[in-house]
Amino acid sequence: VCSVPCFYCWLGINLISLNSRLFAQCCLYNCSSGEKSMVEDDDKIGLYSYKVQSTITSRLANTMIQAKMVNNAKRPQHIVFDVQVPKGAFIDNFTMDVNGITFTSSIREKSEARRMYSQAKAKGKAAGIVRSNALDMENFKTEVNVPPGTRIQFELHYQEMIRRKLSSYEHVISLKPGRLAKHMEVDVRIIEPQGIRYVHVPNSLGDHFNGITTISKGEKKAHISFKPTMAQQRKCPTCSSTAVDGNFVVQYDVNRESTGGELEIFNGYFIHFFAPENLDPLPKNILFVIDVSGSMWGLKMKQTIEAMKAILSELRAADQFSLIDFNHNVRCWRDNLVSATPAQVEDAKKYIQTIHPNGGTNINEALLRATFILNEAQNLGMLDPNSVSMIVLVSDGDPTVGELKLTTIQKNVKQSIKDEFSLFCLGIGFDVDYDFLQRIATDNRGMAQRIFGNQETSAQMKRFYNQVSTPLLKKIQFNYPQESVSDVTQSSFHNYFGGSEIVVAGKVDTANLQHLESVVTATAANAELVMETLRDVEELDGFMKKDKYADPEFTRKLWAYLTVNQMLAERNTAPTAALKRNITKSILQMSLDHHIVTPFTSMLIENSEKDEIMLADQPKDPRRGCCSGLTPNAPDNNKGIPPWANVTAVPVSFMPEQRSPPVLLLTPASFLYFSVDNDPHFIIYLPKSQRNICFNINSDPGHILNLVSDPSTGVVVNGQLIGAKKEENKKLNTYFGKFGFYFKNKGLKVEIDTETITLKDGSYSIMLSWSDTGHIIRKQLLISVKKESNVTIRVGEEMSFMVLLHRVWKNHPVNVDFLGIYIPPENQFSPEAQGLIGQFTSEPEVYIYNQRPGQTPKKPQATMEVKGNKLTVTRGLQKDYRTNRVFGTDVQCWFVHNSGKGFIDGHYKDYLVSHLYSFLKEP
Repeated sequence: VCSVPCFYCWLGINLISLNSRLFAQCCLYNCSSGEKSMVEDDDKIGLYSYKVQSTITSRLANTMIQAKMVNNAKRPQHIVFDVQVPKGAFIDNFTMDVNGITFTSSIREKSEARRMYSQAKAKGKAAGIVRSNALDMENFKTEVNVPPGTRIQFELHYQEMIRRKLSSYEHVISLKPGRLAKHMEVDVRIIEPQGIRYVHVPNSLGDHFNGITTISKGEKKAHISFKPTMAQQRKCPTCSSTAVDGNFVVQYDVNRESTGGELEIFNGYFIHFFAPENLDPLPKNILFVIDVSGSMWGLKMKQTIEAMKAILSELRAADQFSLIDFNHNVRCWRDNLVSATPAQVEDAKKYIQTIHPNGGTNINEALLRATFILNEAQNLGMLDPNSVSMIVLVSDGDPTVGELKLTTIQKNVKQSIKDEFSLFCLGIGFDVDYDFLQRIATDNRGMAQRIFGNQETSAQMKRFYNQVSTPLLKKIQFNYPQESVSDVTQSSFHNYFGGSEIVVAGKVDTANLQHLESVVTATAANAELVMETLRDVEELDGFMKKDKYADPEFTRKLWAYLTVNQMLAERNTAPTAALKRNITKSILQMSLDHHIVTPFTSMLIENSEKDEIMLADQPKDPRRGCCSGLTPNAPDNNKGIPPWANVTAVPVSFMPEQRSPPVLLLTPASFLYFSVDNDPHFIIYLPKSQRNICFNINSDPGHILNLVSDPSTGVVVNGQLIGAKKEENKKLNTYFGKFGFYFKNKGLKVEIDTETITLKDGSYSIMLSWSDTGHIIRKQLLISVKKESNVTIRVGEEMSFMVLLHRVWKNHPVNVDFLGIYIPPENQFSPEAQGLIGQFTSEPEVYIYNQRPGQTPKKPQATMEVKGNKLTVTRGLQKDYRTNRVFGTDVQCWFVHNSGKGFIDGHYKDYLVSHLYSFLKEP
């Protein structure tokens, strides 16, 4: 029996985002089996308390997430506390109590913390360390192996500033306890000295919880409570699973009486909130720069077109605009700005509708073309002096054509814009380097946002555009008496957009000052504005001291929050290494002074006896871009590669060591590809019907399956199966261990196995190993190898293929190394193409109807008509491991049984060939 708990703890941050939406979610699950799964009732782990308490004091939200659990089983079990907090929030405390043994946290400089951890580990006192990055969240995860009867309490604290968007503050808490809680409570308190205009809690958790949330609102305070009983948590009266699975959202806004903003002064700091209303919009000059490379094919392009048509309809008569679409080439709808007349808007919509994605991604030239149009219009006197000029870039990938070095692109754009315009960037999906988009946008007075490549893409794009569609002021400058204030955060702003808010903070000498005065100057639509505000430095004292829930440190924390985030942004764009080092030192000192975890600090978690120690820190985000063989600021491995080779790059995909076998994937959630990865699971995305169809192929080791056979283009792709080391559950899993590519018209053959990559041209051959990073070019066929990761094969601009390597532990008792393949659907195969993948380049008509309950509640059945066949299909989930290398991303699909019979042409055995380079025999 385990008497001392074992711990694995990590904190991960991805500095690219969003996001769009910010979340805080807590997930508790059982890991005793070694697999991640939500806790079921029969594991005897009880969740007897689940609390989220959040207090918002003048936009500063202090949030606590607490879970109390007990192991009622007769055996030791793993309990996991997995919290996702909003990106940009600062974690400032974590405690854990295990049967009365308390673990507390402290913040240290990262190298010092790791040194202390290493020393403890050498003495056998360190329980373990794992570090992880999330795509748009910061993950804090603790795993505890506890003996029977153990009670454990986890408690995490973090702070964030709630930003105003579209005339509302929105506080989002993701509630996913994973099980019924004996006591569940979400408690949100709002204290706003300005006064609260309204509070709204949308029904985001579903109709199941109608009437449970209570709201009490006073003049300056509000209380929101959500306390579902265990019976109310159940999905149905007899269900043992919880219906609490979604976002709990609180929306509110404050009163605004002064055009010059609201000054709040307390405890030696001031906060200036500035959000004027009732101003006429400034005319805008806007260039939309749209990525139409091959990776945008399918749902992403459809959703982008839908969003752009709506956005164009919202342009005002005083606005000027144009459109640029780009892949490896750059095209302009108009070479100059035109007025947003109804006729021009309709013509632009028609142009957008004709776009067909293909080719590579030339971001550098597209942005320089946009800045040229704006600069030329300004030089010719075509821009209203009071107008606001901006560029909106929409892209889902990194550059693959033209200038590839991201730092050079950033420098080129900065020099071209010359502090005149703003650049806003929308990154679609997870194959784009979002860090780069943030840097280039921040460097040019704009902002970036991640857009998820799914059915909500259009709505997300429109919501982002609405945030910047109504410029009300430009050249905003905040002024304070220099002798009375110090350490003021950013006080000069390029634009102010309706529905947002500018926040400035600083230190103030309240001991020698009775009133603080601010003067804000700005350019409005028809005037130069000067707005003055005067506040008594003790005005808030009485109010704050009377309210027991208000955070007395809110001004200090808001100042620190703004200062650290400002320094992080400045560090990203620092022109010299010396300046970057100085900024880093300042961030580190601020982090230690204010007890917050940043990229330069770590959290040490220890018990009182110092005989157990854990470490939580923020590792740098790994490269997640789409460009095969390229990393930001890395040497340009594509030097000397001809332009035709730089077609749309393929995303890197990773698979956990033990995952089940090959996947054929074509999904609208990211790049659209046919793929085969793992024990042959096929996922076919059908663009016309917007459906995923899945099937498995079960064959024997040594068999060769034809994936593509196209006599017209002379292309063959075959894969040979290998078997696992032994059977599991009376079944031997099979994987692809070798792929053969035959390009008949070029006389070239490529063979890829788990050890080597070989190009053959008659008697000539050249070989690379998976331990290499390099390129082979022959007869306009390019092979790019990324060490221990992937191989990309490109044939001119017509075709590309990616093969992924999946390594497993060499002494694993069951699994073996294997390969996966991804084939973009825009590959220019002929209509005669066949094969397990090739046949779907011509999409069949599919009708799915008569959905009905299946054998299990979460897997309904339906009838599918395809190719003259009526099939019974089952709704389920398959895994796409490209965006989550550990657990994969669930892909919903309709599963066709019996090795795809009725969905594929003929029987799967018809696709067996005798040789790695054989064409499929014609029926």
